[in-house]
Amino acid sequence: MRIIPAIDIIEGKCVRLSKGDYSTKKVYNENPTEVAKEFEGHGIQFLHLVDLDGAKSKHIVNHKILEGIATKTNLKIDFGGGLKTNEDLHVAFESGASQITGGSIAVKDKDTFLGWLKTYGTDKIILGADAKDEKVAVSGWQEESNQDLLPFIKSYQNKGIKYVVCTDISKDGMLEGPAFELYKRILAKTKKLETLVTGSGVEDKEVIGINLIASGGISSFDELPKLAELGCEGTIIGKAIYENRISLKQLEQYILGNDQG
Repeated sequence: MRIIPAIDIIEGKCVRLSKGDYSTKKVYNENPTEVAKEFEGHGIQFLHLVDLDGAKSKHIVNHKILEGIATKTNLKIDFGGGLKTNEDLHVAFESGASQITGGSIAVKDKDTFLGWLKTYGTDKIILGADAKDEKVAVSGWQEESNQDLLPFIKSYQNKGIKYVVCTDISKDGMLEGPAFELYKRILAKTKKLETLVTGSGVEDKEVIGINLIASGGISSFDELPKLAELGCEGTIIGKAIYENRISLKQLEQYILGNDQG
């Protein structure tokens, strides 16, 4: 399971919110690039970078922060927040994003989002499926849509989406543990039996599912093996790192153990 620390940006600073509420903002570092370099120094290869100003403004804002981190580290960056137009997406990739996450756009402008999927491919575009009471939330979690979470994910899986980041908003930033049961259900409901044809023309059956990235509520290191056991492809960790509930040394050892395993 990939370990993906999160850096959330407001006014160029590294912050965390609770349940997506901007009034709960807590600044952890004035220099997000230094935070990213520290992550990389502990063997971390991936980063989830969220432009919270962009999410609120509905267009990309902090692309210079993205560019700075991409230039000064080798981290593979998944970037999200405020990506609404083809130009926003172009700026994100030009600034160094390896992948982008589209959440609100996938609800409000499906045609544009599917266009991105077609243009950039399924390895570059991640579906952001963040929910409250299993209803998909949009606009930096400031609005709740009428879309039910599981059908929403399945509809995009049928359109080719491979990567899904799912946050249970009620748990985000609360340090009370992730939504194990929700992830279990998502993984069970998105498994499909597909027929593959080998080079010799022999048909084979294989169970194919989405690459589910768990996000929100991580509170202790012990939760990571449980998420991996469920079948999560990655997990995004934010406040647990910043509040010293999980040390970078622990994450380094976990990554090293997985690589050797």
